[in-house]
Amino acid sequence: MIELINFGAKVQANELVYQPIFAKVKVHLNASDFKSDVPVVLTVGTFDGVHIGHRAVIDLLRHRAREVNGESVLLTFHPHPRTVLHPEQHQLKLLNTIDERKELLRDAGLDHLVIHPFTEDFSRKTPLEYVRDLFAEGIRPVKVIIGYDHRFGRNREGSFDSLINLGKVFGFTVEELPAQTVKETKVSSTKVREALQRGHVAQARTWLSKAYPLLGRVKRGEQLGRKLGYPTANLDIENPLKLVPASGVYAVFARLEGEKTWNPAMVNIGTRPTIEGSSGQQQIEVHLLHGGRQCYNELIDLRFMKRMRDEIEFDGLKALTHQLQQDETNVRSYLETFEVPPTDI
Repeated sequence: MIELINFGAKVQANELVYQPIFAKVKVHLNASDFKSDVPVVLTVGTFDGVHIGHRAVIDLLRHRAREVNGESVLLTFHPHPRTVLHPEQHQLKLLNTIDERKELLRDAGLDHLVIHPFTEDFSRKTPLEYVRDLFAEGIRPVKVIIGYDHRFGRNREGSFDSLINLGKVFGFTVEELPAQTVKETKVSSTKVREALQRGHVAQARTWLSKAYPLLGRVKRGEQLGRKLGYPTANLDIENPLKLVPASGVYAVFARLEGEKTWNPAMVNIGTRPTIEGSSGQQQIEVHLLHGGRQCYNELIDLRFMKRMRDEIEFDGLKALTHQLQQDETNVRSYLETFEVPPTDI
């Protein structure tokens, strides 16, 4: 049993309710399904995380589409190419599930999102076959905008220069967008992943322009937290590719399945070294700072705001409980600074 109560009048008056900015984007599950009667400006990529570099591409895409009185189209692939090409050894961790990515791209204001299936057969297409099948005979763009490091086709043989040459054959122009830079640091999905793997969720939030999301299903635990005065929901992350931030204690906002309101919480990620007999396996434990209803087997959606400390091995449960009390004070104080719903939730 965990409880759910609002954080107080300050946050209650400004409920953290998710409201999509754009809902008109049309989603197509194959490039061959796409049809348009107006000029199309296209960009292509995985867009994992939909970080500020990606958003710079999308902003330019939308601007170029307006210039030709056309529509903006983003082409991405699912499943991720590495999981198809190297299913046993890819060791891939992604910032977004496909559903999260669809939601983020919907909010970016696109006209169309094309999610093309990535298969072994598809991976064998030469750059010419790739452009012919997806572009010339599929989406039919008048302009293609790609990021500074975009590669395509079999063995990633296609480059910016080869796309320019193919565009001359198939009737579209190509525009390259240089790397988006934040404080002289090039933004990439890899850099965001590395930040999260070090626990730097606040830095990741800057690059993503949104708090990092993690969705898990509540499973039954040992109920030790309840005995310590800190009942927790123990989460199982159902998508094995989803990246989980580094071990530590975090300030987060949490939303239970079926709820609209975001609630303050603290999360511990780690192996619980203080607990005798602990399995040593990673646990994700969520303590909602107030509140209450049973939620076993339900989903909890988390948004990571700040890492508060490392996971520490304490000299017994009494010392652990004392630290949890201090953690609660620190997390509460930090989250109380958000007097209005954070725009990056």
